Amino acid sequence: MTEPPPPPPPPPPLPSTESLIRRYKPVWRFFLIFNLALGAYIFAGARKKDVSKAAEKSVSHRKAKAEVPSDPITSTAIPISEIPSLPSPVLEPVKIQQPIPGDQQLELFQWMLEEKRKIKPKDRQEQKQIDEEKAILKQFIRAKSVPSL
Repeated sequence: MTEPPPPPPPPPPLPSTESLIRRYKPVWRFFLIFNLALGAYIFAGARKKDVSKAAEKSVSHRKAKAEVPSDPITSTAIPISEIPSLPSPVLEPVKIQQPIPGDQQLELFQWMLEEKRKIKPKDRQEQKQIDEEKAILKQFIRAKSVPSL
């Protein structure tokens, strides 16, 4: 009796036609959501620490003001003579500028009037204010003597 030939080995599994990203879509989603939540937690914790430190500083500052000792502490206090003095800031004297000559003032008023004419008003109130300013400039230009600025 002859034995029947052994059955052929099963064919190897066919490669998947869908990509790895689609195959493991739930896993990718989980990692994405987890990373976003972790980042939010870290940033919220850092912000919470910053806010709490600022609150602690303001509270401790208030307590320090409230608990000013009546007796000066001599063991840790530095004598005033040993504290280095800071140099006082040097203030420059105000420079007095020469007055602007009348002809330059007249040119300046004319230039200002030209610029006022170029302005496009947004509403009636702004138009009224521009007209008043132009009238004042025209008075200065027409005057025989230019007022000093």
